[in-house]
Amino acid sequence: MNLTSFWQSHKATWAELDRLLELFQKRPRTIGAEEIDRLTLLYKKASAHLAYIRTYYPDDEVTHYLNQLVARAHNTAYRQQSSSVGQLSRFFWDHLYSLVHQRILFIGLAGLLLVIGGISGFAAVLIDPLNLYYVLPDGMAAQIDPSRLGEGHDSINSPIVSTAIMLNNIRVAFLAFITGVTLGIMPVYLLFFNGLIVGALAAAFYQADSSYAFWAYILPHGVIELTAIFIAGGAGLHMGYRLLVPGMYHRKHQFLVAAKESAQLLLGTMPLFVIAGIIEGYITPSSLTLEAKYGVAALTLAALAGWYLYGLRRHRRQQSLGRGQSASLDLISK
Repeated sequence: MNLTSFWQSHKATWAELDRLLELFQKRPRTIGAEEIDRLTLLYKKASAHLAYIRTYYPDDEVTHYLNQLVARAHNTAYRQQSSSVGQLSRFFWDHLYSLVHQRILFIGLAGLLLVIGGISGFAAVLIDPLNLYYVLPDGMAAQIDPSRLGEGHDSINSPIVSTAIMLNNIRVAFLAFITGVTLGIMPVYLLFFNGLIVGALAAAFYQADSSYAFWAYILPHGVIELTAIFIAGGAGLHMGYRLLVPGMYHRKHQFLVAAKESAQLLLGTMPLFVIAGIIEGYITPSSLTLEAKYGVAALTLAALAGWYLYGLRRHRRQQSLGRGQSASLDLISK
């Protein structure tokens, strides 16, 4: 192959690598796993091209250009990894968003199951208040007294309560995740049953005309806590789905891939449970007004929505850059 034909055949690859290196240098925060994989592939291709052209055209202008391009790619590909803080930041701002975005249907299904359970529990107690004793766990219904909501908070040991709440919520999320191996049956049950309890409690306070106060004590931590449970439950449902519907690949392979991604999703919910536990241990039982507690709930909702919208904007920006035209190769055109 003569030099002109060689250049015409591979210039698009070099242009794409050049554009990608510019992106890594100027806008590193927009880089995702897809761009890293693409850089690795293009670097290998360009290295092979350089080995060929050095053999047959060692002194040509194209050889010098390609040598510089491969050197830049090498430095980018093998530069020192970012700090632990940077890696954590990239995980939560980029990778976790990508996983949530990919599993949004299963996360939405998890939320829907909890809502259905909530509506069922609410309707059951509304029809017959005695159903509260059938819906709630043993001994819990007898302790429900809407008229005493908020009493005894001065005697609460907030650090102990907060830790206990965090551990319990993490246990629920872990169960929703790990039981995905039951073909999704147990996650469905756990999500529906937890919704049933919340709905039954909401009905009991509604009948006592205390709904406003009840939700003021639930929503400040509940927005974050339920979001984390939805994510963990969606991860479990996805594992069950891959066991039932492996697609074009082997069932074991699909399940292992789904399990790995679901485990990362579960890991990503841990900070949410910590935050929810702190709110439930310190803010929920505090002397703040009900309006202030609703304000805390609104702030948590805005923070979660902002995180997702920010990730969506970055995702669309990366797609737009990927569809852009390749950089020109005027320096080596003949």
